[in-house]
Amino acid sequence: MELTYKLGRGCWKTIEEGNEREWLLGNGIGGYSGQTIIGGGFRSYHGYLIAAMNPPVERYSVFTRTQEQVIVNGREYDLTSQQYVNYAKNGQEYLQRFIFDSVPHYIYQIEDINIKKTIAVEYGHNTVAVCYEIKNGSSPVKLNVVPLLNYRPAGATTERNELKFDLQLNNNILKLVPHANRDITISLLASEGEFIDRAIRPTSMATPNYIIEEDHYYAFDNRNGGLSLDNHYTPYDIVIELKPFEIKKFYIKCTVEELNDKDGFTIVEEYKNRADKLMEQSGFKDAFSLNLVKAADHFIVDRNSTGLKTVLAGFPWFTDWGRDTMIAFEGLTLCTKRFEDAREILESFVRYIKNGLVPNVFPDKGSEPQYNTVDASMWYIHAVYQYLKYTGGEEDYAFVKEKLYDKMVEIIKAYSTSTDFSIGMDEDGLVHAGGGYDQVTWMDVRVGDLVVTPRHGKPVEINALWYNALCIMKELSQHFNKDYSFYEELARKVKESFNKKFWNEEQQCLFDVVDENDGKVRPNQIWAVSLPFTMLDRDKEKKVVDKVYKELYSTYGLRSLSFKDPGFKKQYIGKLINRDCAYHMGTTWGYPIGGFISAFCKVNDYSKEAIARAKEMCEVFEDHMQDGCINGIAEIFDGEFTATSRGCFTQAWSVAEVLRAYTVDVLPYCK
Repeated sequence: MELTYKLGRGCWKTIEEGNEREWLLGNGIGGYSGQTIIGGGFRSYHGYLIAAMNPPVERYSVFTRTQEQVIVNGREYDLTSQQYVNYAKNGQEYLQRFIFDSVPHYIYQIEDINIKKTIAVEYGHNTVAVCYEIKNGSSPVKLNVVPLLNYRPAGATTERNELKFDLQLNNNILKLVPHANRDITISLLASEGEFIDRAIRPTSMATPNYIIEEDHYYAFDNRNGGLSLDNHYTPYDIVIELKPFEIKKFYIKCTVEELNDKDGFTIVEEYKNRADKLMEQSGFKDAFSLNLVKAADHFIVDRNSTGLKTVLAGFPWFTDWGRDTMIAFEGLTLCTKRFEDAREILESFVRYIKNGLVPNVFPDKGSEPQYNTVDASMWYIHAVYQYLKYTGGEEDYAFVKEKLYDKMVEIIKAYSTSTDFSIGMDEDGLVHAGGGYDQVTWMDVRVGDLVVTPRHGKPVEINALWYNALCIMKELSQHFNKDYSFYEELARKVKESFNKKFWNEEQQCLFDVVDENDGKVRPNQIWAVSLPFTMLDRDKEKKVVDKVYKELYSTYGLRSLSFKDPGFKKQYIGKLINRDCAYHMGTTWGYPIGGFISAFCKVNDYSKEAIARAKEMCEVFEDHMQDGCINGIAEIFDGEFTATSRGCFTQAWSVAEVLRAYTVDVLPYCK
């Protein structure tokens, strides 16, 4: 069973090819470490330490990376791999192999010198360790390590004149206080070597005399129409000397917290051991499932404001979104047997339910949550039900009854009358939502006065979720000896209205929105088949799945609009306005593949042939997980050719839904 990704030089024949693959390590509090497999900055979100100053938000880039030069017999080998304005440093030419086994390892070969560099974050802390293992050859060697430092919001860029710090060097510890925020201190510790001031260093050394690394070019940002040039602060080199055939291990540690005595290599081992324990806890035995368990871990983080767990929607920029959290909930926490985390997440979000609405998003800074979502509350009720299916002990029902049930009743009451954002029930029992400029389903793009995907009315997935929620509330009320007649009677009415209004005879599938009958073929209808409680007869369910398979399935997900539609956009690229206009107009989304696979297996009665095909649809993601973000699954892909990762390079609900579908709907039925 191979859990390790091993990539060779064929993946970086050019610097551009090498930059297309990335890696990420989450630190459990919203911060992360991430870079390309060749060690360069491809986007402004890259860095060895992106610290969450107010977990899990307010993420700041403080330690960009290290760059190394090897000097042997008067020859200098620069291991830096980075694009600049009008030129590039191609240090990846010395990179022999990249290995990812829960943490990244860069293995360089220079003449007869072997260098291994490993990076790991300290879980639960805004701390990163960069560990070196060097086996020298037959000549004396000088290794020059250049730490690149910064203090800016992740995803921003820095002008030269903004790189202002107060410095204090005490033996092997460098402390930096950024002028932009004198309340924090960045500490950099080197276990080996001499700090050499770059402003006064001898000019005889091969590297030029400067303290700012200028004009890093971020190709990813550039192709998306963003700011693509950056600068970093490099006040000191760390110089290490090796004798012939000497073997040396040392590390550099960077933190915005108080420095502790923990060894960098210990941080690496602790991070790997934690991943091993999560995999063991899951109970899975195959490499694909276990790698998904590791991928899922990055999204489950602590939130300061609640003291409980929450879920980040995606890296590198999303915070915790209610809708995304509840859709990802089963895959991230239940399939992986992280039941205590599951309880904390449910409790964390229930505290913020307002007027029957689960927050759509917690803002990046301390302002109030935003509630512009119709589906998060419905997915929340579904998440509670799935939690009880996986746990089901009396203590679990007691937790739901004591902490959650009253708020779930509040949700149903609000939806069955009316609440914010034009959300409420019509006389036919179906739920309508949105109006004007409000975008409250997951297809929510609005650019100024332009509503790109107006779905005002009665969306298909919302009413599928509504029926599902009513049936769940009936079951829970029965269990708690509460009157359940309201839920039972309303569910019966909703089912009748849904079948009457949503069937599109011409397309032989479901309308996307009624009562104005939007006939666009979209993936939202798949949840009318895949949820635990559904309303269609088997013939119609099969037709829905067949339609989605034919016009929307696209290897790494489902297209957001049929390729046959005149409004179909085949590519998601370019300036923000161009990307927004394609986001839900053909772009392939990773997460709906989970609902599709569940529905596909269901309508084909979990036959041997259906399970074999579903297994193939899951396992193609193994290819993607060696591309884009190593061991991650992207948010979106182009609509026509799903190859290049778009949007967030690893997304909670993409990882979670592939994990859920594979381990719930496929593996148990494999012979």
